[in-house]
Amino acid sequence: MATITASMVGELRAKTDAPMMECKKALTEADGNMDKAEELLRIKLGNKAGKASGRITAEGVVTAFVDGDAGAMIEINCETDFVTKNDSFLAMANAAAMLVAKHNPADLAALGALAYEQDGFGPTLEDVRKGLIGKIGENMSFRRFKRFAGNGKLASYLHGTRIGVMVEFEGDDASAKDVAMHIAAMKPVAISSADVPADLIEKERAVAAGKAEEDRKTAEAEGKKPQPADIVAKRIEGGVQKYLKEVSLHNQAFVKNDKQTVEQMLKAANTSIKGFTLYVVGEGIEKKVDDFAAEVAAQVAAAKAAA
Repeated sequence: MATITASMVGELRAKTDAPMMECKKALTEADGNMDKAEELLRIKLGNKAGKASGRITAEGVVTAFVDGDAGAMIEINCETDFVTKNDSFLAMANAAAMLVAKHNPADLAALGALAYEQDGFGPTLEDVRKGLIGKIGENMSFRRFKRFAGNGKLASYLHGTRIGVMVEFEGDDASAKDVAMHIAAMKPVAISSADVPADLIEKERAVAAGKAEEDRKTAEAEGKKPQPADIVAKRIEGGVQKYLKEVSLHNQAFVKNDKQTVEQMLKAANTSIKGFTLYVVGEGIEKKVDDFAAEVAAQVAAAKAAA
């Protein structure tokens, strides 16, 4: 049985907004597995437990570059928000997006090997990165990038420097730009319900089934008659269908006019979306959380030992 620490409970609470005791119970039941505990909380508490799970803590920027029918988007990470406002760091980030679009590097290593000079550093982008680390005094890294070409026209949208969207489309430029802004706000996972990855659907079905089982146990404990199996099955499938509508671009209510779906807006504008890519800074990265109390205690203990 894994030891459930206060820091683990705090981390799960930060991700889910669930009560502390519920977090501890879920971690205990999941034997310390954070992902499993989060799923258990969703089953017990519903969608509320997942609202904060997308909070991003790692720092960095997303930049985009479009030149005709070619474009690129890239994420570059750093340690603190302060560096994301540094002119040299931003210049390197913007240059990196342009280099990806123009030279189509195969991977991050190939990107770093491309010719680029800045702030007296070079002759490659990787040399500039290393030079700026020494100059600014903070680690920074190229995390991911994607190049776009040959799948229609391109529209990009950056929400500040933390969220970036690239849309591949045919049709009206203004409508495509609106869709890019919509994606940044609503974060769909696919264009249509049919395109939602099977693993996400099965995960949602498992959560709905778990919630139904939790309701059955509650009903039995209260002396009530559980719902018939066919009704439960319909509830589960209804939950899955609701999820598909919420995460598919075409089915979402358009942010500029919630009386119509994105699909209806696009049809009226004679525009079609071929694909889209959404980057959120730090997505999936766990940021180190300093335990100030533990650090102070360690320092006091070291001082006593030295004395």
